[in-house]
Amino acid sequence: MSVLDTNLLGGVHGGVIMKLVDDVAGVAAQRHSAGPTVTASMDEMAFIEPVHVGDLVHAHAQVNWTGRTSMEVGVRVLSEPWDKAGVPPKRVATAYLVFVAVDADGKPREVPPVSPETDEDKRRFAEAEIRRQHRLARREAILQSRAEHS
Repeated sequence: MSVLDTNLLGGVHGGVIMKLVDDVAGVAAQRHSAGPTVTASMDEMAFIEPVHVGDLVHAHAQVNWTGRTSMEVGVRVLSEPWDKAGVPPKRVATAYLVFVAVDADGKPREVPPVSPETDEDKRRFAEAEIRRQHRLARREAILQSRAEHS
């Protein structure tokens, strides 16, 4: 991270990390679906530790869950000091994003299912289903509230 990425407090601006997260998640979604995808939502973004100028930042993405045309991608962001070898990377942020696969006309297209294999994959899949249920329930509650107040 460079000085151009900093906020007024001297740390790396959260928006810079968010763009990195969206870029990395998009690559994972496009590779999984074998074609273009668009970001539908960022379900959750947690900043755990600050990132400092000069830190080396790594982002790791994994498709946690798939529906018919959408998928959830989890991203873990790690950082380590640029000037100290052997220092273990620290987790600085996590995020969950939803992507929709699209065809050449921008219409949703089907995606291959994700097949959780390890216990960790199965946990991530189950938690992604919980987040999806919450997203759908929240959307329904908002639509109901709008209908009642219009």
